[in-house]
Amino acid sequence: MSDQYPDYRLYGRQQDKPLKPRQQGLMERLLPQVAISPGDVAGGLEAVQGTRRESWLEIGFGGGEHLAWQAEHNPDVQMIGAEPFVNGVAKLLTLIEEQALDNIRILHGDVRPLLEAMPDGCLSRLFVLHPDPWPKKRHHKRRIVSPLLLGHAARLLKPGSQMRIASDIPDYIRWALMQVQMHNRAAGHEDFRWTAETKADWTERPGDWPQTRYEAKALREGREATYLTFVRR
Repeated sequence: MSDQYPDYRLYGRQQDKPLKPRQQGLMERLLPQVAISPGDVAGGLEAVQGTRRESWLEIGFGGGEHLAWQAEHNPDVQMIGAEPFVNGVAKLLTLIEEQALDNIRILHGDVRPLLEAMPDGCLSRLFVLHPDPWPKKRHHKRRIVSPLLLGHAARLLKPGSQMRIASDIPDYIRWALMQVQMHNRAAGHEDFRWTAETKADWTERPGDWPQTRYEAKALREGREATYLTFVRR
């Protein structure tokens, strides 16, 4: 947890079971090669993005399945992922090595310093997929979809770009829609427009939105996922 945010921890445990030898080796060998820090982006994303056409950010990538899929299917996009969970980072590193992906950078830790350091209009897509729901009311301030995140998203996303949010917790979906509505009202204009026109638009996962292990677990346990897509006006 960053010392800058002692009262607003956005995540719970940082490690589950011990890493396997191969995973530990990747943490020591590969992570330093693909790691990204706030200092790397403070002057712009050119040093990270290079000649790739744009950059996308996933906050809390879990096991990395979605991020790796997007990197494989969009080789001309620089993928950036933030995740504090050690086991999740190790799993993504495994996918990077196995699939020889060269367009992923990882922030292992709290995403907020990175959001603050990024320059205006530098992102073309933002993903927040199945975040920790923090169900207890006293913990709602820890939910990643918040005025703080939406303020950064409005600044960082280019006009016409997308913010995608998914959850299998109905209360979290209501929360996310309410937070976006409150943000738009506070801004005095519609920064984010929900694109849904029919029920299928939020109940059926688009073809370019691969399933995560958290979604698969939710489906096995009888919970349905909801998919929200917002366009930055």
